[in-house]
Amino acid sequence: MALSASISAPTAYISCFASSNNSTLSSPPLLKNLRFPLFWPWQKVKMGPLTVSPMGFGTWAWGNQLLWGYQESMDSELQQVFNIAVKNGINLFDTADSYGTGKLNGQSEKLLGKFIREFEGNKQLQANIVIATKFAAYPWRLTPGQFVNACKSSLDRMQIEQIGIGQLHWSTANYAPLQERALWDGLVAMYDKGLVRAVGVSNYGPKQLLKIHDYLKARGVPLCSAQVQFSLLSMGKDQMEIKNICDSLGIRLISYSPLGLGMLTGKYSPSSLPSGPRGLLFRQILPGLEPLLNSLKEIAQKRRKTIPQVAINWCICKGTIPIPGVKSIKQAEENLGALGWKLTSDELLQLENGALESPQQMIQNIFQTR
Repeated sequence: MALSASISAPTAYISCFASSNNSTLSSPPLLKNLRFPLFWPWQKVKMGPLTVSPMGFGTWAWGNQLLWGYQESMDSELQQVFNIAVKNGINLFDTADSYGTGKLNGQSEKLLGKFIREFEGNKQLQANIVIATKFAAYPWRLTPGQFVNACKSSLDRMQIEQIGIGQLHWSTANYAPLQERALWDGLVAMYDKGLVRAVGVSNYGPKQLLKIHDYLKARGVPLCSAQVQFSLLSMGKDQMEIKNICDSLGIRLISYSPLGLGMLTGKYSPSSLPSGPRGLLFRQILPGLEPLLNSLKEIAQKRRKTIPQVAINWCICKGTIPIPGVKSIKQAEENLGALGWKLTSDELLQLENGALESPQQMIQNIFQTR
């Protein structure tokens, strides 16, 4: 499905089937004015009972003023971002009941629900949208019933009847182990009540992932997905162990922060940092990423892709579903260009060697358990 005439598709997207070489397909003169789809919508993957696009879009920035500078004036463009994504085959959107700062808590869910209701495109595309939302393990959510109520509140904010994937946002094993069993039972209850089509977890390390998988399985509830920080900046021992566990148990790994909060975009340098808290993190890590960024740049130039497209494609080639964040039309179009092609085995090795040669890695999320 092509974009509307007001949005031009970058030529890099036209090389969608160039999966085994470094050349880009050129268009015959008669095809120069045709609009090519940014994403080939027949490419889908299974995630438990769901069928989803091989990449989703993350909405952490929708409502977050502290890290991402959200303002309500951005809502119109965010709606265009959503429409572009859906019209081009993206049907997986990740959110959380905690996304949105201060009085804007829950804003991401509210916006997603609004955009779904107001979508004016193909109704089948609208019906196929999968919302994966995460429920925070707040200290006052102490019983299964309270966790189910959190799910119902998310349904109310989005004004939908059923959530695609209901996810436990983080484990409390490190600081409140007695609370965790109630949260697991809450996942079971919301699944049994039909409030969610599938259940998943986020920020679970290898040991806790095995525990919750077995606990849910004993109660007839399959664990559909595990969402962790996973990228060329986050491929340490724990992350790869999580990936292996997911592969062996049929759990789909969702990789958040596939661009390392923006460090793998090629847009920043030690002398040009983002504002706010991200700038402090970038100042610490960016100087040690030169080997990796050079590898990304070299492959991107040969492929006539962008650095973010190459970094996202690496996640897809590793069998994960990346959910890069989007807050502008430009980002949406660029992210879509990560689909429809595959890095070669040599290119994957080059990137991974570049990552290993880089003295810095992304700081692991403090919410992730062992």
